[in-house]
Amino acid sequence: MKVYVLSLISGILIGLMYSWINVPSPAPPVIALLGLLGILAGEQVIPVGRKMLRGAGFLMAWQEERCNQHLFGSLPGRNSNRPGPTAGVSSEEKRS
Repeated sequence: MKVYVLSLISGILIGLMYSWINVPSPAPPVIALLGLLGILAGEQVIPVGRKMLRGAGFLMAWQEERCNQHLFGSLPGRNSNRPGPTAGVSSEEKRS
């Protein structure tokens, strides 16, 4: 339940920011995508900052927290040998 309340509060805060900068909601696609990228990047500030406070350099902290994977997902060609996620797929669906 806590996650749902926090999600609602986050949504309200984002809505307030949209209103403050006069961006209609739902935002135009480019603005919305940049906003989502900002959210993903913002999620990495605290974990990377903690590692840097412990003495790691920025690049080391970035790599240890797997920020590229978090921000951009599996980039084409990088993980081509790995099978894709199969969570929630039955064995019958995998065969077809």
